[in-house]
Amino acid sequence: MRMTDSTRQTPAPEPADAVSSAGSALLAQPDLLQVGGASLSSRLFLGTARYPAPSVLADAVQAAQVDVLTVSLRRLAPETQSGQAWWQRIRALGRHLLPNTAGCHSAAEAITLAHMAREIFDTHWIKLEVIGDDYTLQPDPWDTVAAAQTLVREGFAVFAYTTDDLVTALRLRDAGVAAIMPWAAPIGTGAGPRNLPALRTLRERLPGSVLVVDAGIGAPHHAAQVMELGYDAVLVNTAVAEAGDPVAMARAFALGVEAGRLAHRALPMRTRDVAQASTPMVGVPFWHQTGA
Repeated sequence: MRMTDSTRQTPAPEPADAVSSAGSALLAQPDLLQVGGASLSSRLFLGTARYPAPSVLADAVQAAQVDVLTVSLRRLAPETQSGQAWWQRIRALGRHLLPNTAGCHSAAEAITLAHMAREIFDTHWIKLEVIGDDYTLQPDPWDTVAAAQTLVREGFAVFAYTTDDLVTALRLRDAGVAAIMPWAAPIGTGAGPRNLPALRTLRERLPGSVLVVDAGIGAPHHAAQVMELGYDAVLVNTAVAEAGDPVAMARAFALGVEAGRLAHRALPMRTRDVAQASTPMVGVPFWHQTGA
């Protein structure tokens, strides 16, 4: 039987996540993030606070396929029954846990909380936060560096929250932290990268350091922006937890991070100061010809 337009079979479309690696070495290569002694397939870190329900958090984690979750020891309140229940839910998700020292205002306080977190969560990872100003929640650079130096000596893999200040980042690198986590903007603002040149400088001056943008990311395109600069990962919490649909937003962020990372590896074109036709014609345009 002759196949007509009405009988011709159209191949079923491939799933949105199915990507062919044909013709691209990059697409065929694994791109794991090595940090703190772990190999991570996802470069999106997800916070666990502010979700409307524990089930929503669990669904968001699954939708984004993240490997790392941040948790707050102060939120956990291990001495209470509700704290124990929360801990059980988090542990059941089966991800790497990155406890933080949120709420600390001195190096000594952060160090004490880090030791408590190591015992409770059974991990040497710690997200170091030492706040220097309660209004902007800007980290204290001096106490952050001091705490990092002590915690690294005591065997912690320190993920250090800081601003986009280059000198502080250099001191943290010299302290031996596992990752430096500069903000894009103050915590919870969702403003996106306010100082892209500063973030670009950090990446250029710290080529061998793991850099994770932490705080101020409000939308997936913000995540893509910093990943295109060559950052290794992005941490988000409020932008997902307070979205109209946190589960869908978690997936959107995962795709944004993936797109930005792949774009960086694919080497974007150079920007130009003048126009250049994308479809040049052979010869000279008619309006430039003699006698035209």
